Amino acid sequence: MGANRLESINSQSCTNTPTIPDMKALHDTKLSMLDLVAVREGGTVADALALATQTAQHVEQLGFSRYWLAEHHNMRSIASSATAVLIGHIAGHTKSIRVGSGGIMLPNHAPLVVAEAFGTLAELYLGRIDLGLGRAPGTDPHTMRALRRNRVETEEDFPREVAELQQLLAPAQEGQRLIANPGAGTQVPIWLLGSSLFSAQLAAQRGLPYAFASHFAPRLMMQAIELYRSTFQASATLAKPYVVIGVPLVAAPSDEEAEYLASSIYQRVLGIITGDRKLLQAPVKDFMATLHPQERAAIEDFLALAVIGGPDKVRSDLKTLAEATEADEFMLVCDVFEPRWRLRSLEIAAHAMRAGQAA
Repeated sequence: MGANRLESINSQSCTNTPTIPDMKALHDTKLSMLDLVAVREGGTVADALALATQTAQHVEQLGFSRYWLAEHHNMRSIASSATAVLIGHIAGHTKSIRVGSGGIMLPNHAPLVVAEAFGTLAELYLGRIDLGLGRAPGTDPHTMRALRRNRVETEEDFPREVAELQQLLAPAQEGQRLIANPGAGTQVPIWLLGSSLFSAQLAAQRGLPYAFASHFAPRLMMQAIELYRSTFQASATLAKPYVVIGVPLVAAPSDEEAEYLASSIYQRVLGIITGDRKLLQAPVKDFMATLHPQERAAIEDFLALAVIGGPDKVRSDLKTLAEATEADEFMLVCDVFEPRWRLRSLEIAAHAMRAGQAA
């Protein structure tokens, strides 16, 4: 699963005029990880948090650049809702890897509270904290009301609140009435996240790094990257465009085993599509063959960028993505059910990248 769609993406990229002249090779692309902190069937929230800590330590040893955590609420299958708290825990149990949010959903929070929380993290873990921001609430309307009461978000709010956060994290100016303490002067790096063209354009206008949520919504990826790069305006914090793309990953010693292990994420995606969300399920042999063609098509669209296979296929697919997108960084999402096979999957990906460097 995934090879034909990756080839299609590569073909699509060739029809566009690149805005950066040098093709980015696999060895130029960094590896990072986004963790949803999935709660597994038969496991507990404590188990999920412990695995997140173990995974962060593992990818740090593998040389990953950063480890991000996603904010979701009112989902019993995901344990990363208190994102800033968990970022502090992970940073405290690692040594050098950057730790951050992928992302904080800004409609759910007052900018001052975000600035104070991440300013505190930045003071505790100097030079290691990232603040990724999203403009969707990341939850259902009922939960959104519980988070921000009766506040109604408009399209103009996100750019304004991003600007407010930038000001709160910058050095305080004389006469500035609202100061985040901690926060002011920490200049925590802000990233904009998105699955549409809106955040791509805003990131370009503000000269901020941009992460596209292609791990679940890949359809507009190439358009968003092209828009971001072609309209990018250099800023004090970023001289040229910087693109991260989300990549679902399931790697194993063989293609067949990887496809079997991937059935856990197939089940998760089916639950999202049908509204029947469950804890992360154990793999099921030939799961896709049991589904209606429309269900299979929907899962394949959702996971169009998924890299699923043995070492050779993983290396080939990552190379295809690097050539097609010229991404500066791959943000891997790896939800293999069995913890030890999850760690192995990430190790295979890291080795595939190193093999790409040697090739």
